[in-house]
Amino acid sequence: MTDPRKTPLYDEHVAAGAKMVDFAGWMMPVRYTSEMDEHRAVRSAAGLFDVSHMGEFRIQGPGALDLLQSLTPNNVAKLKVNQAHYSALLTEDATYVDDLLVYRLGEDDFMAVVNAANIDEDFAWIESRRGDFDCIIEDHSDRTALLALQGPKATAILAGLTDADLDGLRYYHFLQDQDVGGVKCLLSRTGYTGEEGFELYLDPADAPAVWRKLMEAGAEHGLKPAGLAARDTLRLEAGMALYGHEIDRTTTPYEAGLRWTVKLKKGDFIGRDVLVQQKADGVERKLVGFQVTGRGIARQGHQVIVGDEEVGVVCSGTFAPTLEVAIGTTYLPTALAEEGTELTIAVRKRRLPAKVVALPFYKRA
Repeated sequence: MTDPRKTPLYDEHVAAGAKMVDFAGWMMPVRYTSEMDEHRAVRSAAGLFDVSHMGEFRIQGPGALDLLQSLTPNNVAKLKVNQAHYSALLTEDATYVDDLLVYRLGEDDFMAVVNAANIDEDFAWIESRRGDFDCIIEDHSDRTALLALQGPKATAILAGLTDADLDGLRYYHFLQDQDVGGVKCLLSRTGYTGEEGFELYLDPADAPAVWRKLMEAGAEHGLKPAGLAARDTLRLEAGMALYGHEIDRTTTPYEAGLRWTVKLKKGDFIGRDVLVQQKADGVERKLVGFQVTGRGIARQGHQVIVGDEEVGVVCSGTFAPTLEVAIGTTYLPTALAEEGTELTIAVRKRRLPAKVVALPFYKRA
């Protein structure tokens, strides 16, 4: 056993009174005050997250594009320089090794951003499938800090620290070597909360100074530091999948409602044959959202029952602060995956009534 690692912002979190927990081998802030307050700050003003535990791989060279095309279902060739997209690493069975973001830094230069718990496995997966592709694959995770500024006031807060055209920066586009508070960052219009916002990739040594400058600039706008608990409730309200919950090595993009990440016409990639078959035949189960209609909260692993039959388990479940109801996700047989289907969630000895509802639960105006 090894001690959990610390991000470059560990001292900032401790100084701010955060409750620190071991998450994927990292000491991370789960909350500073309460997840309710932090969640609502992101929806109404802004929140600042440390996500430096995430992994970043640099893939460069004449064969980098072809390698990524073979590994992922989305069409990397369609990315322009300074554009990113959401995609996946799939097994031969078209199930998830991980989900990831792919950034095109140059014609033959890419960055892949992966989940913290999967860094070593993902890097080994990519490296083992490099074959004859002419490229260099490097793990830059330890060289990269990552901050996420999210919420409707994010643009106003960031505008005081950079001369970038933030209003002109489109969703899933980014700027390289952008000055933010006197520090060079990759500034990306991305996030995981369902709100507008930005993610800043920068040198770990610069992260504390930028964190403090953002907190200072955001004070008048209601900015709060936000922890893992709020990040999870925010992403679930927004219907965003989380590896180990909605997606894993047992689920495919078509089952998970992520068919928009699959571009079958681009050519061959790992898992394509299975997805071609699923598209033709349909899937036997689908990911759905549900709302608890009684008193109580469903949590991951609780049984999902229709009639007298157990049909699935809860993938994610929480109280949704924005909606003020308990929500969750589960996989249901396709025939039952219709809005309005009545469910029962087994919580210990209790039975909670619930119903299938549309995803996402929340969508910003």
